[in-house]
Amino acid sequence: MDCIDDAGDTAILYCAKMRWRGLPLHYCSFVLRSGEVARSHTSLGRFRIDADERRIGVELPSLKVAGEWNADSVPVQQTVYEDATGYVRWNCMQPRSLARIRIGDRELAGLGYAECLTLTLPPWRLPMRALRWGRFVSAQDSLVWIDWQGPYSTSFAFHNGRKLDIRSISESECAVDGATLRMEDTTPIRTGRLRETILPGAPALGRIFPQSVFNIEEHKWRSRGVLNTDDHHSEGWVIHEVVGWNL
Repeated sequence: MDCIDDAGDTAILYCAKMRWRGLPLHYCSFVLRSGEVARSHTSLGRFRIDADERRIGVELPSLKVAGEWNADSVPVQQTVYEDATGYVRWNCMQPRSLARIRIGDRELAGLGYAECLTLTLPPWRLPMRALRWGRFVSAQDSLVWIDWQGPYSTSFAFHNGRKLDIRSISESECAVDGATLRMEDTTPIRTGRLRETILPGAPALGRIFPQSVFNIEEHKWRSRGVLNTDDHHSEGWVIHEVVGWNL
């Protein structure tokens, strides 16, 4: 879940429930980019999510974080990968939200986004080498894309609830059928291997999962977005990333 205010200050929340070798785990974290300063914190503490078709409420007591997302768009779903051992299902619950987040004494309000990813096989067994993901939100539009490359490859995008093919994609542009998104004034949110960005805040994970999984490298940015379609033009904020799956 995320939120960007009018000034570009950005908050991203992550919540996960996992079960590995019979052991249940909870994980939560946030990334906050305010002005020129970025900070993040991680916890293995429990969290609370209260969700229905229109609203998502989140509380991360161990991190002193709470937020609310109210849907302003229709949800979309896709099975991204499936084989005999399991699947990856992506449920974009709110491609565009009216969001509000409080982190400590800092509060952000603006347009946001919320998704849920369900994996029934371990991440280190996914046939993937690189993943590009991003979401653009404006008052008129929502655009989200997934580009999965490796031994198995797939790519798709959803624009205002309509599934489209991706024609081209880079760190500065995503072109789909009938629309092109340009990304400008790009600012890093988080960059590094998971052993540098995630593991220090949750060292217990390093004792449970294979060490190779922490070699996954992410490059996450916030950009101004300009979307041009066949019949209109809109401007908003983009969160996008490239993940290297070097396991």
